[in-house]
Amino acid sequence: MSATAVPLPAEWRDFFALTKPRVMSLVIFTAICGLIAAPVRIHPVLAFTAILCIAVAAGGAAALNMWWEADLDAGMKRTAKRPLPAGRMDATSARDFGIALSVASVAVMGLAIGWLAAVLLAVSIVYYAVVYTIWLKPRTPQNIVIGGGAGAFPPLIGWVAATGHITWMPVLLFAIIFFWTPPHFWALALFVQSDYAKVGIPMLPVVAGEAATRRQILIYAVLLLPLSLAPWWIGGTGLVYAVSAAVLSIGFVVLAARVGLRRRAGAEDRMRPEKQLFAYSILYLFALFAALVADRWLVGQG
Repeated sequence: MSATAVPLPAEWRDFFALTKPRVMSLVIFTAICGLIAAPVRIHPVLAFTAILCIAVAAGGAAALNMWWEADLDAGMKRTAKRPLPAGRMDATSARDFGIALSVASVAVMGLAIGWLAAVLLAVSIVYYAVVYTIWLKPRTPQNIVIGGGAGAFPPLIGWVAATGHITWMPVLLFAIIFFWTPPHFWALALFVQSDYAKVGIPMLPVVAGEAATRRQILIYAVLLLPLSLAPWWIGGTGLVYAVSAAVLSIGFVVLAARVGLRRRAGAEDRMRPEKQLFAYSILYLFALFAALVADRWLVGQG
């Protein structure tokens, strides 16, 4: 939970790094898409407030994650330069920063937008910072499967912030990200598995081996294909989204098949299909939710 290096005075950049800005960009984008896709329009100031609360909450949960995993991060090449393991910040500052962001985001969401959205926001923080980080990640190779729910909340919360209630449409958006997360993250885990093995994190490639991980990646990619089309099947979107989802998801399955059907993995520098799938998976989610917004805009114009 604490870094071994003697902490130096932290700069604002270190606090910003605690929020995992790269991850936050995806959180903000999917939340905005969920809010825009909702059939209710809210005042722009309230919409901005809702998205800001979601972003701040994500940053708070990320800071708590980094606080708890500082020692683990110090042992992995990919994370050793983060503020805590690098000794640029003390653990107490990181913890208090994460708690402050989390509490403030939930309070403002409840007072300005609505308490259902605030409750969902609080659940998402606890899910990531406690259920995933503290409980699941160090104990089970299915950590990323169950923990994937943490990253699936933003479009659901965005939708609820606009409408004030939950329907099947935001639940499906939640489910899409939930099923997208395992193949996305396992593709990364395949070419950084030595890091996880070194610090004793039971990621699937470490515990079950590469062959089992590759099969699971393909299975989840195949399941994601019909799920991505479900918003259209229930009448929640038009053909713009349906066609985009079909093309994007077929591409996802093709790349996942290249990973899943490989007999043996090569050295890290030869894991090109895995790296391609990981990069495509990020593009996939951005493009899929952009198509959702484009579809809603075209329907609204019509």
